[in-house]
Amino acid sequence: MRASLTRSLTLGLLAAAVAAPALAQTPPATIGDRYIPAPWWMRDPVIASVGNVQVELQANRAFVSASFQSVERSVNDASRAAADQVRALSQALAGYGADKVRVETSVTTRPIYDQYRDGDGVIRDNTRADRIARYQADAAVRVTVRDVALIERVYATIVASRPTSIGQVSFSLDPENSWKANLAAEAMKDARRRAEAAAANAGATLGRVRIIDPSGRVCQTDVLAGWPSYAASGPATSVDEVVVTGAKAMERANFAPPPPPAAPAGGGAPSEDQIEAARLALQPPLQTLTDSACIIYSLN
Repeated sequence: MRASLTRSLTLGLLAAAVAAPALAQTPPATIGDRYIPAPWWMRDPVIASVGNVQVELQANRAFVSASFQSVERSVNDASRAAADQVRALSQALAGYGADKVRVETSVTTRPIYDQYRDGDGVIRDNTRADRIARYQADAAVRVTVRDVALIERVYATIVASRPTSIGQVSFSLDPENSWKANLAAEAMKDARRRAEAAAANAGATLGRVRIIDPSGRVCQTDVLAGWPSYAASGPATSVDEVVVTGAKAMERANFAPPPPPAAPAGGGAPSEDQIEAARLALQPPLQTLTDSACIIYSLN
């Protein structure tokens, strides 16, 4: 009896060990199989609807960089001269406040060696510590504009500071959490609108909700082809009128220039006339924000 019980337990454990991998398999079938088991939510008639929405928003971040170069006989003089060039600009831009304009600066130096011609007439650097002729210092400024209404003035201030080089102005969209939440809600509404239209056109009505998937992945499962195989969803619905008030208020402001900050102590910053003379039209581009959601309804 005891031996029989031990054998039964052993067989039971072996059966469980064999069944465990089968239960853990994902997906439950191989693509191309003749018969594909349907997911649980397809036991009754259902309709899977994907809500796709998009909205165009003006970029709310701008970036630009510049560099100042100085060449002196000593490393201290070169670094000090480059730092002096960038200090007044940094202070002028910092006057707007770190919540609107963020300024990062760095200074690097390198030696400039005497040169000579080798036996083949090629000019080479005499890279010896006692053959350093000058030191070159490069002061870099990277500016992040968090209030894009200031970008024209910030760029003009940089130009008026006469840097050695200026990088291209770039823009990006950093959506606020409320914008994302509003767009996610619109994706759900869009999914319901599409489901209602499809059911009505097919002569049915929507029943209760079976699944709500904010990621939209459930609706991409292609059961007929052997899931999970994914198909493209329909075109996105534009929801331009659902943008949060903050973005619209920024648009209505038409980028009116704010009052300039106070000039930094010690002078050296560009004058107001120089800044105005260097102004260019810089219109932040439109960026597309998208979201999707999947809702599965039963059908009546």
